[in-house]
Amino acid sequence: MGLLLTSAEGASTTSIISMVLVYAAVIGVFYFLFMRPQRKEQKQKAQVLAALAVGDSVRTTGGFIGTVIDINDDMVIVEFGNNKNCRIPMVKEAIVEVEKPEDAVATTSDTSDSKKK
Repeated sequence: MGLLLTSAEGASTTSIISMVLVYAAVIGVFYFLFMRPQRKEQKQKAQVLAALAVGDSVRTTGGFIGTVIDINDDMVIVEFGNNKNCRIPMVKEAIVEVEKPEDAVATTSDTSDSKKK
């Protein structure tokens, strides 16, 4: 009778360990499929917002495209429209896309070309 009890205890311990391993594997898969890419995207967006400068063209979450005219800690003043009379303060997190002006891009590429020579 004692032999049957010890074998049953060993089987239950093995099933518990295998169940824990399965749950750990599922959690690991969820981490690599969902959490890790989201954190990567958040870091990339934080880098883009940190590199934001006056004169950059931005697109907001509402779809508006404008030019940055002033930057505070967490607020940005963006100028919209052709007549340059529409200036709206907004939170930095409302900016989805940043495009550097062409002259700044040309200046940085000219300096990198001169360094290569």
